[in-house]
Amino acid sequence: MKLASLKDGTRDGRLVVVAADLAYCTDASHIAPNLQAALDEWSSLAPKLQQLAGSLRNNAVPMERFHEHSALSPLPRAYQWADGSAYVNHVELVRRARGAELPASFWSDPLIYQGGSDSFLAPREPIPLADEAHGLDMEGEVAVIVGDVPAGISIDDARASIRLVMLVNDVSLRGLIPAELAKGFGFFQSKPSSAFSPVAVTPDELGDAWDGGKVHLPLHVDVNEVPFGRANAGIDMTFDFPALIAHAARTRPLAAGTIIGSGTVSNKKDGGPGAPVEEGGAGYSCIAELRMIETIRGGMATTNFLRFGDIVRIEMRDRAGHSIFGAIEQQVVRRAVRQ
Repeated sequence: MKLASLKDGTRDGRLVVVAADLAYCTDASHIAPNLQAALDEWSSLAPKLQQLAGSLRNNAVPMERFHEHSALSPLPRAYQWADGSAYVNHVELVRRARGAELPASFWSDPLIYQGGSDSFLAPREPIPLADEAHGLDMEGEVAVIVGDVPAGISIDDARASIRLVMLVNDVSLRGLIPAELAKGFGFFQSKPSSAFSPVAVTPDELGDAWDGGKVHLPLHVDVNEVPFGRANAGIDMTFDFPALIAHAARTRPLAAGTIIGSGTVSNKKDGGPGAPVEEGGAGYSCIAELRMIETIRGGMATTNFLRFGDIVRIEMRDRAGHSIFGAIEQQVVRRAVRQ
């Protein structure tokens, strides 16, 4: 089942069920007005949504064309957005580039932070940037939406809490991160609104690419229509989603609709740092990682962060080449600075 939230003038959008090929959709607001309402009553409403998906498949309900430009992020706002850093290769490179050792605990204890969740960008909405010196970067990720998760849940039980899977552009301002982290209180200004894929899908839609905790498919990241990243989300993921969920819920429950992110998808090459796509590698899901490689290889980073007018596209395709979630495609635009 594939679900989306269409723009309708409200903050949370209108819930629709989307066809497998993303061509058509059908209104689902008579079952739940929005996705959060569906998640709140998932056990009773999911079967009705599944039945509606079957009717859509059989052309037995009214249909409308599905336009990704008309979609909000599946949850335009959420009770919680907790982003992990499950690909420790990415973290290791960050530290290596600045000559720091990676603590051994990073391989056994997940990193996670709580991001802003009150306003997500739509998947085709521009990314506003006040100043190029802020170092705007995309971060291509996979995320899951969970149902109600009790505090202290086990990893095995956490697996059953996953309701939906989607993609993320976790927008980051690299120029602001060092000063914020130096304060010892975490990200805030350096993490503006993220964007999610037009469609969120139930895990069964992924077929054998979903193993219960990871998506074993490449994440396509393009910058200005040039391939930038093709890292496989199922490779080098040190902590899968059940592990991240259990970690997030160690001391508190998670409400239905909580989003858990994987962190930047990152692959190694031949046991070492990843290589660019044009060199036969899997590339990168963020610019910072390429800059790390440049620093390790040549002593300094040469690739710029995103600039006004640049376009980022993040997408994942099934083994037949069909888009699964639709595409996040965003252009960087100048944001007016308020005096």
